[in-house]
Amino acid sequence: MNAAVLLFPGINRERDAARAVLQASGKPAKIVWHGDHELPAGTDLVIVPGGFSYGDYLRCGAIAARANIMDAVRAHAGRGGYVLGICNGFQILCESGLLPGVLMRNKDLKFICKMQHLKTGRNDTVFTKRYAEGQVIKVCIAHGEGNYAADESTISRLEGEGRVAFRYCDAQGRVGGDANPNGSARDIAGIYSEKLNVLGLMPHPENLIDPMVGGIDGRGMFESLALISRAA
Repeated sequence: MNAAVLLFPGINRERDAARAVLQASGKPAKIVWHGDHELPAGTDLVIVPGGFSYGDYLRCGAIAARANIMDAVRAHAGRGGYVLGICNGFQILCESGLLPGVLMRNKDLKFICKMQHLKTGRNDTVFTKRYAEGQVIKVCIAHGEGNYAADESTISRLEGEGRVAFRYCDAQGRVGGDANPNGSARDIAGIYSEKLNVLGLMPHPENLIDPMVGGIDGRGMFESLALISRAA
């Protein structure tokens, strides 16, 4: 797998994402500056990492979505290339038109940083092959604007097309109520694009790949992605 990790002013999780790629695939990811116009030749996967691009001024991700490199990312996705947006990266993907909907302020208007359980949706995508359908995993969240919102027709389409990738849940896999940390519609924690080649999610799987930091449930996503080149 040849991975490129984007770097915007204010992004702070690019090294975490690159480390997760290296651990899973054995190949170092290339860090790509937001002002560049092209992705490295042979890129299979683009990761738009978390952090606070441009200090979250204006709307989260709105400025980064208009960076030079995002034209190349849209072209890459249009060709069927894979894109993963994590936290602020999810916000950037929505603002850039690669995913529908928007991420709003959390329901309690507070920044949330804690461990969080998720229920996995389908496991037939390049992002989830190492998970079981319906598997409960524990990763972490750290966001102030993670409340996913979209019009009802968009939500219904996401549900009907199997494009809800993860939902917030409790340790037993129950969704709803207090298990939803931010008020996100239908407990949505992550969604896919129409062709299932773009995934955006608010939680941080890249930070749960080593038992020394509290768990390895995030490792499955990067081990799944590491199979891309083998499948090709």
